[in-house]
Amino acid sequence: MLKHRARAVMVLIVAAAIGYFVYTTNGVGSSHPFRLGLDLSGGTHLVYQADISKLAPADVGDSMTALRNDVERRVNIFGVSEPLVQTEQGAALSSKESAYKLIVELPGVTNVDEAVKSIGATPSLDFRLITAKDMNAFQASSTSFTSTTTEQATYLALFKTTGLNGGMVGKATLEFNTTTNQPSVGLTFNSDGRTLFDQITKAHIGDYLGIFLDGTPISVPVIRDEIADGKAEISGSFTVDQAKELVRNINFGALPVPITLISTQTIGPSLGQAAVNGGIKAGFVAFIIIALFLILWYRLPGFVAVVALGVYTVLMLALFKLIPVTLTAAGIAGFIITIGMAVDANILIFERMKEELNRGRGIWDAMHEGFARAWTSIRDSNISSIITGVILYEFGSTSIVTGFALVFIIGVLVSMFSAITVSRLFLYAIAPQTQTRLSEFLIRNGFKRSI
Repeated sequence: MLKHRARAVMVLIVAAAIGYFVYTTNGVGSSHPFRLGLDLSGGTHLVYQADISKLAPADVGDSMTALRNDVERRVNIFGVSEPLVQTEQGAALSSKESAYKLIVELPGVTNVDEAVKSIGATPSLDFRLITAKDMNAFQASSTSFTSTTTEQATYLALFKTTGLNGGMVGKATLEFNTTTNQPSVGLTFNSDGRTLFDQITKAHIGDYLGIFLDGTPISVPVIRDEIADGKAEISGSFTVDQAKELVRNINFGALPVPITLISTQTIGPSLGQAAVNGGIKAGFVAFIIIALFLILWYRLPGFVAVVALGVYTVLMLALFKLIPVTLTAAGIAGFIITIGMAVDANILIFERMKEELNRGRGIWDAMHEGFARAWTSIRDSNISSIITGVILYEFGSTSIVTGFALVFIIGVLVSMFSAITVSRLFLYAIAPQTQTRLSEFLIRNGFKRSI
């Protein structure tokens, strides 16, 4: 008994510490604020239609990935906090309409014109030169290579334009060294690019030729030899994924998939705040109603379930901050649903306990049997719920569906811990030691003894 009570007190202390963390890290400027989705924080939702009519079928996937990466880079430069950029493939309404769309969510941005202008600018790919002397001098003088804004600006200013741009690149390919099997990127220039590239490499052996996408260097290889045939190899300590990304950026960075804005939606901060307030109110009311029902009907076990539900709530809120989970209105709805599901396992356990008491078992034997016999049902029902949540998360085509599914999955997993482990520990810690009318009344449920 003392062991159970000591562990129960420890769990309460840890839960209180987690609750204090959740409370004190909330608000603007805190270390771990809740991450709110567009529908709760306000912002802009943009939908673009992608024109893939001029792309070969084999290139559609890579080009859409490059398009998404381009827009993500632009949105991040734009200074948007926690943007969401994703591609979506659906059924086209006609044979001339593209089924591919680009969805951009910009929390906190309510100026649609400014957002559209930032996203819609034509991306540029160009090649810039930096001498080995300038590169070495900068590295020697920099205490932390390009770690500050000033150092980055100084570094970028050292590069000189060459006139060589993405329009002169015929194709980039992923290649592997036949000796070391290390990945590299092969470049093939068109006729205009071949001549200019030959001149640059001939005059600048040992210098560096930076590849810039939207003004940001994506690779800075050294020129080792004169290249007259318009074919170059970018080698280095690439991983296969890094080399593939560089190939995508070069092939599609300068000429991304044309996109047309087809839908805009602006959600004001006041509407988002109303959704947050409504979600908090709904969660609070749901918690109170469930708590009253549990205590009135199940008495002592019900009180234990309410305490376990409080532990469940603070654990969920802490996980939302630490993972972190982007909370949307659908996500809050999923959380409220899991509050009810969190006590479902407790109800199964308590009903099993009542059956064992009716068979004449003592209180402690009934508790042990109740938890043991209810476990199979709890396990199977929660596994089926998790499978459903995983399917929704994997195949959900919108952030609303995936947000709901993620919160739902986390809620089911945490509820299993709170219902099985926490509830059992608390119940063992405060269960009556002797079987009297009062103790049996406190353990049983309802207001009429079953026969």
